[in-house]
Amino acid sequence: METILTTMLRTLLGCFSVLFFLTRILGKKQLSQMTFFTYITGIALGNIAGDMVVHRDIKLIDGVTGLTLWAFLTLTIEYIALKSAKARILLDGEPTIIIKQGKIIEKAMKSNKLNMDDLTMLLRIKNIFSITEVDYAILEPNGQISVLKKVEFENVINKDAAIPITPRKYLPSELVVDGKIVLKNLKELSLSEDWLLNELRKNGIHTLTDTFYAELQSDGTIFAEKRALN
Repeated sequence: METILTTMLRTLLGCFSVLFFLTRILGKKQLSQMTFFTYITGIALGNIAGDMVVHRDIKLIDGVTGLTLWAFLTLTIEYIALKSAKARILLDGEPTIIIKQGKIIEKAMKSNKLNMDDLTMLLRIKNIFSITEVDYAILEPNGQISVLKKVEFENVINKDAAIPITPRKYLPSELVVDGKIVLKNLKELSLSEDWLLNELRKNGIHTLTDTFYAELQSDGTIFAEKRALN
């Protein structure tokens, strides 16, 4: 029992709280693991935190110190990369053109350890099933691929088809979730609760408690779902 309590204490006070705090400091770039460096940082922080929980011979203060130091070094490196283009290229790498004017660059493929199966898989993720559709393909530092299609394969947009365009009034936003008003969104959109209730009534919903979900559409109308009867 004492062992379980000790593990719980080390997890809650040592690992979870410290790791959560440090992750928040490192920012969204770390969470998305945009580059090879941030990917390695995430693995390292996770391993240190895991060792703190399962290895009793590691003192809690030593583990916290290791996590904090690694986070500090990561922030330092990210700051240097922010200020120096050369450091940014050294740490994060740079984009590589894999397909140029419809032609596969074999040298670039080899230097990035990329085979044809890898390339076709990355293209399929972009909904491209034939290399003949591709004008340029660029391998980004995070391992994803950016594609510019040949002109004849590009999607037609409203501007190309001369379709009249109506500007959006609002950014689609949640207004009610599970019977509760999302006050933050309502305030940012400069809308009132009375207006919301009136719009809900137009959708056949007369009370908030009857509302499962409501979303403001870009044209100012409301999409609302009534709560299902139990």
